[in-house]
Amino acid sequence: MAKSDAVMTIEELSKYLKISRSTLYKLAQEGKLPAQKVGRHWRFHREAVDEWLKHKAEPSR
Repeated sequence: MAKSDAVMTIEELSKYLKISRSTLYKLAQEGKLPAQKVGRHWRFHREAVDEWLKHKAEPSR
């Protein structure tokens, strides 16, 4: 699987970002983190999360 195609679970994303699962659930539910719900489970595209992080890290103008 190519890096751009990687789909991660909440557990994988928690390890990847070093953020608690509860914080990730909250961000996903509030629409602040790019995520998709598949049934009862959240899924995250690594490329979308990386872009989100990049924009979060940019200083405000």
